Amino acid sequence: MEQTSIKATLELMRSTWARPNQRDNGEAIKAWTTGTGLVNYDLQRPAIALYPWGKEITPLRTETPRVTSANGDTATRWKAITGINTTQVPPGLSEGQRGGLITTTVSPQTAAYVGLGLEDNVSFEADYAAEGFDDAKARAVEGLLRSLMISEEKMIVGGNSSVALTTTPTPTAAGAATGGALSDGTYYVGCVALTHDGWSRATVSAAGAIQTIVRTNADATTDTINGGTAAPSAQSSGVTLNAGTAVQSVNASVVAVKGAVAYAWYLGSSASHLYLQKITTINSVKFTTAYVTSTQDFVLMAATDNSADAAYSFDGLLYQGPFKAASGSYYVAQATGVNGTGTGLTTDSAGGIAELNAMFQSMWDNYRVGPDTLWVNSQESLNIAAKVIAAGGAPLVRFNLDGNTENAQMIAGATVGSVLNKVRNELVKVRIHPFMPPGTILATSKKIPYPLSGVGNVVQMKCRREYYQTEWPLRTRKYEFGVYCDEVLQIYFLPAFGAITNIGNA
Repeated sequence: MEQTSIKATLELMRSTWARPNQRDNGEAIKAWTTGTGLVNYDLQRPAIALYPWGKEITPLRTETPRVTSANGDTATRWKAITGINTTQVPPGLSEGQRGGLITTTVSPQTAAYVGLGLEDNVSFEADYAAEGFDDAKARAVEGLLRSLMISEEKMIVGGNSSVALTTTPTPTAAGAATGGALSDGTYYVGCVALTHDGWSRATVSAAGAIQTIVRTNADATTDTINGGTAAPSAQSSGVTLNAGTAVQSVNASVVAVKGAVAYAWYLGSSASHLYLQKITTINSVKFTTAYVTSTQDFVLMAATDNSADAAYSFDGLLYQGPFKAASGSYYVAQATGVNGTGTGLTTDSAGGIAELNAMFQSMWDNYRVGPDTLWVNSQESLNIAAKVIAAGGAPLVRFNLDGNTENAQMIAGATVGSVLNKVRNELVKVRIHPFMPPGTILATSKKIPYPLSGVGNVVQMKCRREYYQTEWPLRTRKYEFGVYCDEVLQIYFLPAFGAITNIGNA
């Protein structure tokens, strides 16, 4: 009986295979489709990294020499001879007499090491699930190292351990009957000056300007880190709008703060509550849009200066040089100009930029040096090109003709890759940096034109410990990783650096 049943089954299968789309009674059966689920999964292996990364994102870290210290200590120290015969003793001699004594200036320098590091973890299940596709643990460490390098780049540009912005100056405000969307009322303005860190973190939102960051670490400890904000200003005097229309505006300005690359601006229809409306990279603002009340409240901010943080940062190029008092670096803040517009770069009517010429001349007249690179935001790159090309009168359109085709190809526009230091007759490269704020230009140099100065690198990363990885002992069913370094940015000759800030987009 059992053998008969098996034979009958096999016969049925053969007949089905012979007539795959028809039942025994002639009824058509459903064809196989992708909807049945019997399809492969076309997944490319391994995962591809599509986040910004590479030498375009970390150019200064990539190009700055790294030197490992073998001396221990909590800081690196050096002494710089910054002046000889500083009182300009004349050299002439009387018969049989000796010469006059000169004065030499020696400047002691100290730069404290700072530990940097980030951590991540991979659960056992995540590691199992990634088998055959990617190495989850290796990806975690790769992401940590790259994240640390990007954070390090930001600190090389704008880390601030020592420059206190103190209290933001009180805004001067005025109203206008047109040019905006504000209604009748009395308005008050508040302002908070922002460092490079403060600018990079601030958003026009409920979070607003970040005064402090309470970070919970992987070992459950916490650190409180300053967010890069000056102490909030006092409120401006009340500005009354009474034109009877909702097209009015309020404009305001503060005295430019050395060390600030941006300003957070608050507006209130009463002195009890002022709300964040705009963040500018110049020291003025024009309130033209409808007044919002869903953002950070100025009145609730702590009256503390959280601009510098020696425990968690080293001084970067801006704060070790141009933004620090008596550093010898060149520093100029553009004039306030029209509120909300500021003062832009100006052409010298000879194919150059007047503000850059002034910087080059000052660096030469005072220290006999000049920069080799200008680091700019995309805004300043376009403005430099516009001012240089427009003043030069060069044609911006050219035609490329291919003899093998009937159509001409038109190329429009031009850019400025270098500017001429007319004082030293040298080209200075213009390079875009991803973390340079709009309105700021940083000038740097890789060489000192003084023979036998004893300086191999004008600027370098002095590392007490280079990049290293730690896989921590298991305490849960997760693999825990950390990538760290311990270092400081060391600049031997600060007069070879400079900055122009508060540049309007005009």
